[in-house]
Amino acid sequence: MHKVVSRDGTTIAYEKAGEGPPIVLLGGGFRDHTAFDTLVPYLAPHCTVYAYDRRGRGQSGDSPHYAVEREIEDLQAVIDGAGGRAAVFGGSSGAILALEAALAGAAISRLALLEPPYRVPGFRTPPAGFAGHLDALLAAGRRGEAVEYFLGEHVGFPPEWIKEWKDSPLWSSNEALAHTLPYDTAVMGDGRVPVERMAGMRVETLVVNSDHTSDWLLAAAEATAAALPDGRRLELPGVWHRVLPEVLGPVLVDFVTA
Repeated sequence: MHKVVSRDGTTIAYEKAGEGPPIVLLGGGFRDHTAFDTLVPYLAPHCTVYAYDRRGRGQSGDSPHYAVEREIEDLQAVIDGAGGRAAVFGGSSGAILALEAALAGAAISRLALLEPPYRVPGFRTPPAGFAGHLDALLAAGRRGEAVEYFLGEHVGFPPEWIKEWKDSPLWSSNEALAHTLPYDTAVMGDGRVPVERMAGMRVETLVVNSDHTSDWLLAAAEATAAALPDGRRLELPGVWHRVLPEVLGPVLVDFVTA
């Protein structure tokens, strides 16, 4: 893997593939760069793709004290490695992080967001004290319980869905990345769409949602696109919180190369 050094000295690792206009990919909770293994083949014939491990994941380093600002600096470091300016695609909490980076002035030419998990009025929110209880579970070494708590109380999975996840091959990797769940919690902030800050943003933005996602994620995608002066929303075939790579890939290529 290639590596760059972020502003605070943390090493950020990324895979690079293809040729053409640069696009940086960043994932959400429980994900490292391998989450994009099925998407990259659709992008690489047309774009130079940079898929990176967010800090604390995969082959990237970490620091003792987390801050969202450090993750924005990590993204900018990867963009610098891509030539100083790039399109960015973020999924889930990675979509919110990418949007926060654009709002902070990162050198993003175009922005594509897959279902940023904001909480719009009328839908459930995590319980009071969520972040503190999550931290306590992790401090006690109860990683599996932390994952269950995040999925149940933040994502809103019913117990039967959580059991399916626990019985799947993904569970071990979820537990391995449980220490990064407070990072995603911090990125998502109070959960509200930052309408006032977004009003002045002038980065062309595509907000994508699956046609089989949750009602609250659809509402969040709609609210995000509506708040962006240069934003539009596109619904594509997929499953819960995910669009099929063979569908998403060509859409991203068209968006980046237009």
